[in-house]
Amino acid sequence: MRIYSSASRSLLLAGAVFGAMTFGAAAQQPAAAPAAAPALPPGSPLIGRPDSEAAGKLAPVAGPPIAAAPDKLPLAKLKVPAGFNIEVYAAGMANARSLAEGDKGTVFVGSRTVDKVYAIVNKDGKRSVKIIASGLYRPNGVAFKDGTLYIAELSKISKIDKIEDNLDNPPKPTMVYDQLPKDEAHGWKFIAIGPDNKLYVPVGQPGNNVLHDEAHGQIRRMNLDGTGAEVYALGVRNTVGFDWNPENKQMYFTDNGRDWLSEDVPQDELNRITKAGEDFGAPYCYQGNIPDPEFGWGHSCSEFTAPVGLMGPHTASLGMRFYTGNMFPKSYKNAIIVARHGSWNRSNKAGGDVVVVKLNKDGTVKSMEPLVTGFLEDNKYVGRPVDVMQMKDGSLLVSDDWNGAVYRITYGKQKVAAK
Repeated sequence: MRIYSSASRSLLLAGAVFGAMTFGAAAQQPAAAPAAAPALPPGSPLIGRPDSEAAGKLAPVAGPPIAAAPDKLPLAKLKVPAGFNIEVYAAGMANARSLAEGDKGTVFVGSRTVDKVYAIVNKDGKRSVKIIASGLYRPNGVAFKDGTLYIAELSKISKIDKIEDNLDNPPKPTMVYDQLPKDEAHGWKFIAIGPDNKLYVPVGQPGNNVLHDEAHGQIRRMNLDGTGAEVYALGVRNTVGFDWNPENKQMYFTDNGRDWLSEDVPQDELNRITKAGEDFGAPYCYQGNIPDPEFGWGHSCSEFTAPVGLMGPHTASLGMRFYTGNMFPKSYKNAIIVARHGSWNRSNKAGGDVVVVKLNKDGTVKSMEPLVTGFLEDNKYVGRPVDVMQMKDGSLLVSDDWNGAVYRITYGKQKVAAK
């Protein structure tokens, strides 16, 4: 037993009383609350950003608000392989995005950050740009069939009949389908009409990486009048480009991987749909072999359809088309040409180019090689390719939303097209 003297007991008692008084006084003082970070809106791409100095420097890269003047376009910086040529096809279209060609050679151009759909008109050997629809909300997607232009906005699809007969006085779009979610995150739509004469439209995840409801993370298809809508593919995070293999009519689509897992994974995907109802994994699995750290528990990547090819980490692989023309070398026949918009959540940006994906006989990826480079210079963008489209003569158009322009790629000694 430890024995304390009366003096020691007095000191202990005084210390206890003083400590209690001090604690009580401190308890009455409100603790200084840490400064709260501003709340991020639902679906913000910054949700989940790691709390590190390097990650804190990364954020979506906003493009110029207006189209670049023709003499300011980065044409001299753009490089193509030997034998190919690249020229400016049209300029002055702010935020030029998706492309579609009409029966009479009109090129329709959608947009995402402005309210307009453009038409590049060829007449008497000259080209001009007209605005054929305005007052729309994120009219990113455009498709053309039998004289009718289809336009996909954030939450609906509309059409303009006989558009090429009324380019100088186009009627207002008529709504076809309005059962699309209104989420801003991945809400802009790419649309295309398949070999089955049905209209295909994606609905991305409503955020970077979320466990979404049954109305998101999919590709739908419907009749051209908007009836008969059904889910065609699942587990799709954000596709902004798809096309059909001309040999077997299978649908291929690009899909952007999630952000903030790391700078180098996951890679964007090139996927192939062999039957309706296939699930491609998001948000449970990415790039075919990476279980998501948050939602992958209880799942195996083997449950889902793996991509046929990987397109690089955070390269923002968007518009894609099978090349079926005869102008390019034979090795390009039935290859896939993909526009990679370029990353924003990598310290060293990747993408910002147009690549050619050549396939094996079984439809898997054999190789990937550059077609157009130079949009990315010293880790900064001088342009950002969005969509590609083969013209009837076998040349290729590439849209650039950064500059509001469309470029044309030809092969061999081609007559310079009219400006």
